[in-house]
Amino acid sequence: MTDIRSPMASPRSFVWTRRIVLTLLTAFALAPVFVMVVSSLKPLQDVQGPFRWFPSGFTLRPYADIWHTVPLARYFLNSLIVAGGATVASVAVAIFAAYAVSRYRFAGRRFFTVTILSTQMFPGILFLLPLFLIFVNLGNTTGIALYGSRGGLILTYLTFSLPFSIWMLAGYFDSIPRDLDEAALVDGNGPLGALFRVVVPAAVPGIVAVCVYSFMTAWGEVLFASVMTNDTTRTLAVGLQGYATQTDVYWNQVMAASLVVSVPVVAGFLLLQRYLVAGLTAGAVK
Repeated sequence: MTDIRSPMASPRSFVWTRRIVLTLLTAFALAPVFVMVVSSLKPLQDVQGPFRWFPSGFTLRPYADIWHTVPLARYFLNSLIVAGGATVASVAVAIFAAYAVSRYRFAGRRFFTVTILSTQMFPGILFLLPLFLIFVNLGNTTGIALYGSRGGLILTYLTFSLPFSIWMLAGYFDSIPRDLDEAALVDGNGPLGALFRVVVPAAVPGIVAVCVYSFMTAWGEVLFASVMTNDTTRTLAVGLQGYATQTDVYWNQVMAASLVVSVPVVAGFLLLQRYLVAGLTAGAVK
């Protein structure tokens, strides 16, 4: 049979080149995950020996030992509380701030927008020492223990998740027609009523995108968590270092713990992927 191809169809060489490139990129991306899974199922002596892609024996013991070698459950709880608290606080403040920036014209509006966005230009390490001194001095003068507490770490994460959340939500609110606000005001709602009854339901994809961004930022942060926490409030990102002792490194448990702590983020991303993509794309086009 004669192969009838559309004049607009891509050449066969391009199609096969694209397939080969995508296959190589997929293999390159999945190779580290495969190594993590295989290493987490090996005994420690096998992990420390020459690496083999397909070992002869597997064991689930590392997945049981990770909870006893270090207090992983406590670190897991700390991370959930800190990341969840930072997400809720960031979204709550960002909704009001972004609505004001999007719907009202006030003196200093442009300066406020440029200022919060310019904070993303600076590396986080520049804020580490000032925040440390602020928390310590507040604790000495007022008795409010921010240093070494979960609340202090939540406030720390707000300093770099909130500005971007405001900017992202303001862009999404701009894409929502103002006629919806005016219709809500005609029906007898005030500004807050229009916000929560009309704008917020229409901006669910954008809000979900901000939630995912804030949660992932706090979940995997290491620099501030290593300085602003103690043995009681330590998070997962720092607690995983406990599998390395002065004499040995439990590589199989490190790999197993890394896979376990990745489950909430991966599951949440897969469940909210539809809203995340919609929020990012709609907020980027004004």
